[in-house]
Amino acid sequence: MGNKEYYDQLIGQIKAIPESEIKEPNLPVEVEAQEAENTHDWANPTDKPDLVAAGLDWSLVESMPARSGALRKAESNWFAERFGKEEAARKWDAQSPIAYQLRDNLIHHMLFAYRKEADILGRIQSIAEGTGHADMIQDLSSLAEIGRKNPAQLKAIKQFDVKDIDKAEQLSGEMARLLAGAKATTGLIASKIIRDKAFTYLKTALDEVRAYGQFVFWRKKDRLAGYSSHYFRQQNIKKGTDKPPAVA
Repeated sequence: MGNKEYYDQLIGQIKAIPESEIKEPNLPVEVEAQEAENTHDWANPTDKPDLVAAGLDWSLVESMPARSGALRKAESNWFAERFGKEEAARKWDAQSPIAYQLRDNLIHHMLFAYRKEADILGRIQSIAEGTGHADMIQDLSSLAEIGRKNPAQLKAIKQFDVKDIDKAEQLSGEMARLLAGAKATTGLIASKIIRDKAFTYLKTALDEVRAYGQFVFWRKKDRLAGYSSHYFRQQNIKKGTDKPPAVA
């Protein structure tokens, strides 16, 4: 099965993990997933008799590929959420100056075009008083509506491009979506929690298998090596010691 199928198969168990029991990743999750798969291959079938005899639930070993695949999918989901938020923020940063400039340009021309229309002028003056991103987005929509309903006065201004009315309405919708995407947190938080739970679900099994492996093969260095983290061994070497933590 692929990562998505593993994810769909295990999502119920993953979600059932209490948030209080979540273990934050202490290494790249793709490394954890690969090391779990490596441990599965290392233990199976050579070490199975000794590990089972010591009391290890062998289903934990057998579940490694599925747990790893589910974690990979959960990480991909979280990445997609993060990328979507970051992409929306980048587009907002690029487009918002254009939107603000269009809003200011419309107000400038409309204040002149409707200077003799008290009711319309009052609405435009009220629009001009607002501040903030949400206000700018609403301003574009409101100004576009005024322009569509009262086109004659604007057409009389030779410097005014009537296409800006449609542009304002379109840009209002686009900016609203970008602002919502850039500020979105609910989906992002939820996908990270699932990712962390998927990591916890894998790590819990992997820690147990490694603990049994280190217990059983404590005098067999050739087998013992497969029950600790290569990643952390490398980190320890960089720090000046090659002694790995008990279960890492």
